[in-house]
Amino acid sequence: MKKAVRQALEKARDSGLLAVEVYNKPAVKFKSVTYVTLMVIAWTALFHAVFFKRLIKPYYRKPKSPKRFERVDGDYKHWELGECLSQYFGSDSGNPVRKNLEFFIGLRNKIEHRTVPEIDSGIFGECQAMLLNFDEILQQEFGAKYCLRECLSFALQMYPSAEGLGEAIKKNPAAKSAAGFIEQYRSSITANILGSSKFSFKAFLIEIANHPGKGTLAIQFVNWEKLNDEQREALEKLVIAIKPKNPSVANADTITAGSVCKKVAAALGSPTVQRGKKLVQKFNLDWHTRCWRNKTVRPPSGSPNPEKTEIRYCVYDKRHNDYGYTQAWVDLLINEFSNPAAYEALYPNDRPAKPVDKP
Repeated sequence: MKKAVRQALEKARDSGLLAVEVYNKPAVKFKSVTYVTLMVIAWTALFHAVFFKRLIKPYYRKPKSPKRFERVDGDYKHWELGECLSQYFGSDSGNPVRKNLEFFIGLRNKIEHRTVPEIDSGIFGECQAMLLNFDEILQQEFGAKYCLRECLSFALQMYPSAEGLGEAIKKNPAAKSAAGFIEQYRSSITANILGSSKFSFKAFLIEIANHPGKGTLAIQFVNWEKLNDEQREALEKLVIAIKPKNPSVANADTITAGSVCKKVAAALGSPTVQRGKKLVQKFNLDWHTRCWRNKTVRPPSGSPNPEKTEIRYCVYDKRHNDYGYTQAWVDLLINEFSNPAAYEALYPNDRPAKPVDKP
């Protein structure tokens, strides 16, 4: 094994083990943030090891000199995790492993500067899948002897909190942004990906009487794919029996483009301006269209991939073939367009808009 491969692989394994160790410490309240940060490092290093093994240098090239690599403080500028996903999975944008990691890339940006332990139980399934997928890729690319599973065991735990993300927000308003992102991301992916154990690992831990066999394991994983129809039916009945019946509301966290305009106008005022020979509302649909185009929040109309949005700000609704916008998008626009220069920058070929007094 070449030195670059070995070093990246060691970094990946060490970061993964440390992530699990921190997460399982009972006294640590900063679980999710630390775990996600360390696992992102672990996954990035793992992909670098894979690319080095394939004789691919995971560095950014200079746009004007493609044969040369970019440097930051004298070191090569490595691909971050998002670029690694693009290089490793290619056009397979619906891969559940990829979707799981994209979920954590976005979530990390939401939680790395906040203390939000309330969301820990709400993302446990995705965290577990992130670890299982990591070990699977380790084995697939480098062999079973490099897997983490032989180093880990079950952590002793009290019963986890059963509170949902809504309760988390009530306890800590700082969790609202992260919880909103989680719900929006989950609603943006297909049912097949959402139900995949590679996106989110879910299991029921059911207490049973002690088994008479002395050598029986206290906890065992049962692979759904290896169950027969009768066993699956029995488990499905159990799930239905204990599953809470929460009402489902589609698009509850998004609003229309027109509503975005109204919210921004309510915050910044709704003046009538003269643009050319026309009198128009300052924050109208044309203005909003220029905003999302300028920031590439969503693809243009007629795009073959309408679902490729900036999920923090915009979500594609397949059933209605339109887009919903988030409160984060509204907040961004309010903050940016409180500066009049930002408004004029959207109309570089027009004369500055003139405010018109309403009669």
